[in-house]
Amino acid sequence: MKRRGILIAIMTMFIASLFLSACQKQHEGYTLLTGGTGGTYYPLGGQIAKIITDETGIAVDSNSSNASADNVKDLSTGDAELAFVQTDVVAYAVEGIHMFEGEKVDNVLAIGSLYPETIQIVTTKDSGITSVEDLRGKAVSVGAPGSGTYINAEQILAIHGLDIKEDINAQNLTFDESTDGIQDGNIDAAFITAGTPTGSVSGLSATHDIHIISIAQDKIDELVKLYPHYAPDTITGDDRDEYGLDEDVQTVAVLAMLAVASDVSDDDVYKMTKAMYENADKMAHDKAKFITLENALNGIGIELHPGAKKYYEEKGLDF
Repeated sequence: MKRRGILIAIMTMFIASLFLSACQKQHEGYTLLTGGTGGTYYPLGGQIAKIITDETGIAVDSNSSNASADNVKDLSTGDAELAFVQTDVVAYAVEGIHMFEGEKVDNVLAIGSLYPETIQIVTTKDSGITSVEDLRGKAVSVGAPGSGTYINAEQILAIHGLDIKEDINAQNLTFDESTDGIQDGNIDAAFITAGTPTGSVSGLSATHDIHIISIAQDKIDELVKLYPHYAPDTITGDDRDEYGLDEDVQTVAVLAMLAVASDVSDDDVYKMTKAMYENADKMAHDKAKFITLENALNGIGIELHPGAKKYYEEKGLDF
């Protein structure tokens, strides 16, 4: 009888361990989705993956991708565990609106904010385009349909009285394809939402005198009032010099953040969060300077993963 009780106890523990393993992924090696190779997500994602792997022993591999919207979908379907996303895009996913209409996502959580993603409306000095209104009738890259960049372009154009489908010749190109298209004369301008300086834009500036369109202050105010996930931003200093611009550019930004599938273990997410925010100074990318505890919760409109929450609680952050 005693022996039977021991066997039952062992079986119960075994079943419980299987259940826990099924509920949470742990130490299996994770995939971090970034973005296109011409943007900021890809190089910075590689550095974050290396920091996590080196500091925790948890293997993380970074992969290029189509960025925010597709990244959220891949997290929700289990095709990846970690991903760079725009704060506005993942909020749309949780709410089930815009590109996620009728496809509400409930298994993607936040780790933390990373850096501002500047909306850059790129053209050349020779194009004669000096304002958003001048884009009317032009061939303009607006990113993939439903992408974060596409929504940014749609909203900014609308503020200026332009319809993305009716008033411009919209082209659905990647960042690299956009700058190649401008260089080859196939398109007139491109919306690029990425941290500055952006590799593809820097590459274009090496061969052409570029112009990045400023947004008027009253339009910025209107945009921020309608869509609070935007914040005023300025391309200035070293970033302006990198692009060879003559003056500062007044625009807006959203925030890049790191999201995680909800079934990744609390322990692993705690370790990854700690590794990233306590070792950002070891990353070479210019945007790593924004990866701080002070900025970690900026702009996050979705629920934090319990592992990340535990780390922030230890550090005394309010959320």
